[in-house]
Amino acid sequence: MKVLRVDMNRLDVRSEPAPTAYELFGGRALIAHLLLDEIDPTCEPLGSGNNLIFAPGLLGGLPGLSSAGRLSVGGKSPLTGGVKEANSGGMAGDKLGRLGLKAVVVEGQPAEDGLFLLHITTHGAHLLPADDLRGLGNYDTVARLHERYGEEVAIASIGPAGEMGLAGAGIAVTEDLTKQPGRQAARGGLGAVMGSKGLKALVIDDTGAPPLPLADEDLFRRAARRFAQELIENPKTGKEGSMHLYGTSATMLAVNEIGALPTRNFSSGQFEAVQEICGPRLRETILARGGKIGVRCMAGCVIRCCNVFVDENGGPIVSTLQYETLVLLGSNLGISNLDDIARLNYMCNDLGLDSIEMGAAIGVAMDAGLAQFGDAQAALNLLRQVKEGTVLGRLLGNGAAVTGRVLGAKRIPVARGQAFPAYDPRALKGNGVTYATSAMGADHTAGNAIGSVKTVDPLSREGQAELSRKLQRIAAMLDMTGLCLFARPPVVDDPQLMVDLLNGRYGWGWTVEDLERAEEDVLRTEREFNRRAGFSEVHDRLPEIFCREPLPPRNAVFDIPPEELAKTTEGL
Repeated sequence: MKVLRVDMNRLDVRSEPAPTAYELFGGRALIAHLLLDEIDPTCEPLGSGNNLIFAPGLLGGLPGLSSAGRLSVGGKSPLTGGVKEANSGGMAGDKLGRLGLKAVVVEGQPAEDGLFLLHITTHGAHLLPADDLRGLGNYDTVARLHERYGEEVAIASIGPAGEMGLAGAGIAVTEDLTKQPGRQAARGGLGAVMGSKGLKALVIDDTGAPPLPLADEDLFRRAARRFAQELIENPKTGKEGSMHLYGTSATMLAVNEIGALPTRNFSSGQFEAVQEICGPRLRETILARGGKIGVRCMAGCVIRCCNVFVDENGGPIVSTLQYETLVLLGSNLGISNLDDIARLNYMCNDLGLDSIEMGAAIGVAMDAGLAQFGDAQAALNLLRQVKEGTVLGRLLGNGAAVTGRVLGAKRIPVARGQAFPAYDPRALKGNGVTYATSAMGADHTAGNAIGSVKTVDPLSREGQAELSRKLQRIAAMLDMTGLCLFARPPVVDDPQLMVDLLNGRYGWGWTVEDLERAEEDVLRTEREFNRRAGFSEVHDRLPEIFCREPLPPRNAVFDIPPEELAKTTEGL
């Protein structure tokens, strides 16, 4: 396996063998170690001392294995000031894996104000001028690059928000079937880090790449077949399962029922118009208009949870419309029209903005009086301010925390400077613990408790720290292997299945205990980076208002005491 080093200062690209010290690391785990070993944790996130890392998971690039081609992108976050891994579907992770690349590490900054793209093929990698792409949105960028390099390449790109260095900027990744930039390594402002490197896009072409070697082909094939079969038979991920039928929006009604659905800037936990934007209504609308349901974002995925949302004439608006976006740009803004939410989503994707961060920032701005809740046109106009680079647009584009501080807002839904995703921590307290204690800040993918509400009372103080720690470990396992969050049931129910996949690929002779140690190592390494960056236990908190303002309709507050939160990070 190789590491591709991209020196933006000298505009030089070199390939080198991956150090043996990193042999057992992939995806998020590799990012954590590379960041801790190679950069100063106190560096400026948008300065030359930060690195931007693209890393497929340990199981990326393997044919016949469903849902394991996720891509991890990492660096020091301009939003949180700490370690950040953002995770994306699409084709980039699989293609980097097939090329035998353990990581692409982007270092330094160009001496002059140039813009470049990185073209990676089986014959090597080259930095090429990309000034003709300057200022383009992700959709036009991808269209031009597909025209130049073919439809089968994978592209990871930034929009104008990343070029402007806005902390709410993410990195768009093209999907398998649609070829559109519909997948996002969205969280933490890593699009701004990419922009600070003068890098507009990665174009990844794995044509002619040989199959990856398997240490024990029989063991791997048996484990991969069992994994796929269990996904197909699972009531959530199978052909008639909720994830296939409704995608991520399948959770909306359940979250609304427990009173944790962010509504009008997190002022309520239930949305009176939830039926207008929930999973069944989304599916019904898409099918009635001739759109697509059950679309895959990466090759070979048996879950196929994505969709293509179209307008009343059947013209595509956005792929894919997901739960987090439906909530943060929908109920959180008081908007109940799917077409309006889809257009807001498209604009976020095109500008290269995290729809969670932007939905939270606009919600704060509406609460502060800049627009009325429910006014979709006003929300679109605010996003246009970002596109135009106005002072207000740059304010919003830098996220909910900055927006709230400047506007004097009282309720700012953030942890470590990053916006809450679509679960209010007062009514889903396990997620509140994750927001407070994860090195990632407010990120549901770091340990989401919504799937555990039948075993742990979401409103109770009991058991939340233990639950969050367990879920954070599971998330680390998925992110280091490249496995999709939605494909977790088989390997969570039987961790030996994951061990067999890894041993079949690499021949490590791991046990379940080795896998558990690897999970803990990810969390420990990330926390150590943050410690060196200046974080301490005092940062393991949520904003005070969420601890004292009751959330209707359950009148819940986040009341997990500091000593209980500390249990989540014991030994890290």
